[in-house]
Amino acid sequence: MKLNINQFNGVKLAEIESENIVIKSTQDALDLMVNCDYNESKKIIIRKENIIPEFFYLKNGIAGEILQKFSNYFVQLAIVGDFTDIKSKSLNDFIYECNKNGRINFVGSIEEARIKLTK
Repeated sequence: MKLNINQFNGVKLAEIESENIVIKSTQDALDLMVNCDYNESKKIIIRKENIIPEFFYLKNGIAGEILQKFSNYFVQLAIVGDFTDIKSKSLNDFIYECNKNGRINFVGSIEEARIKLTK
């Protein structure tokens, strides 16, 4: 995993680059937040592919558990990926509600993530 700290509009953003899954558990998410905080960023951009696929099956509670940690520690998160082909109404509703709040964002591009996290 490569952690890039970049500044956009005067805000430090942590961008995760990896060919592998970075977040497999709540502990992985906490470790990532600590690492980013150590590098003075409370705003993280990660790709959908870097999160275990089970995260996107809401019935198992993994997404809620992980995203609650981001909220508890006041860390903003942008998950970048293609979410247009989601057939699950509950996941679509979940993404809509997250995007409305602004702390957790599901976006289509890195540029969109940067814009959302630097508002």
